[in-house]
Amino acid sequence: MAKIFEQNAYTKEIETKIKEIDPENKTIELEDAIFYGKSGGQPGDEGEIIADGQKIKVNETIKAGESIKNILENLNGLRKNQKIIARINWDKRYKYMRMHSALHLMCASISLGVTGGQIGYDKSRLDFNDPDKEIKKEELQEKINALMEEDHEITYEYIDSKILESQPELVRTMSVKPPSIDGKLRFVKIGNVDFQPCGGTHVKSTKEIGKITIGKIENKGRMNRRVNILIND
Repeated sequence: MAKIFEQNAYTKEIETKIKEIDPENKTIELEDAIFYGKSGGQPGDEGEIIADGQKIKVNETIKAGESIKNILENLNGLRKNQKIIARINWDKRYKYMRMHSALHLMCASISLGVTGGQIGYDKSRLDFNDPDKEIKKEELQEKINALMEEDHEITYEYIDSKILESQPELVRTMSVKPPSIDGKLRFVKIGNVDFQPCGGTHVKSTKEIGKITIGKIENKGRMNRRVNILIND
């Protein structure tokens, strides 16, 4: 299965075939996965399948082991090996790409352990292990916007997962182990600012993110602080 969302996150539409159908759960798997499966705090893609002239809504996409499953509004006579057109909801995908990239800049700007996170359309957030209340809202917002304006290129590298044995600090999220495919980890590199394993979708340069605003910084327990971020569209 080709993961189109990893090869080129800007691909909006492809022609492919239906690999598997699950009538009970109204899900299909495609030979070429253009829809991102919900994982790592990033929502699954929505969109539509076009088959024999009819449009069927893709309500959600989930990751199930090594499979990417599209949850459809209905199956309407779809069949295995049928040729279809798969089209993502680009408005949502692109917003998630910008949000995900912004969270990487936030992570790079705060030298504390990350305890959780979630990407959303209107706002996103990261949770940090910050018992001493080191995070300062205005200072952080200024730093992230400066990095965005510097227009750092965002690229990818595939590296042997054994690198984490000698450099465990490359994984910033304390509770999540990055996925390894055939012994390789996919690293996201943002100029000389950030380098960490990640399987999500991102923009090509930090300037595409747009200006951000830091929203509420909430205390979540004695040690955790939640930092919310918004993009000023």
